[in-house]
Order: sequence, then structure tokens, then C-alpha cells
Amino acid sequence: MAGSFYRVKCPDCENEQTIFGRASTEVACAVCGHTLARPTGGEADIEGEVVDVVAAR
Repeated sequence: MAGSFYRVKCPDCENEQTIFGRASTEVACAVCGHTLARPTGGEADIEGEVVDVVAAR
């Protein structure tokens, strides 16, 4: 299972959080609860600014 981890900045509170690019569940911001990623059956739909690719395999 190949995938990447991304550091994403929340559009509401600007918290930066690391998320998996192929998330199978919704990922919420740990600070304000805004949805950062929604599953699509493949690469997740990321809501927010991707700041960095943390790891790629």
C-alpha cells in the first residue's frame, strides 16, 4: 500500500497537522474540528493548504 503523508494547514485556525494522503475516514483538525480530508476511495480530497510532503513510499 503506497501513499504519502502530508503536512496540511487548517484554513480556519492555521494549525498544521500531518495526515495520510489515502485516508479512509474523514480527518478533522485537532484544534478546531474543521474537516481536513475526506475519503474518495483513493487519494483523499484534502481541504486546506498542503505545506509539505512528510514521507513518500
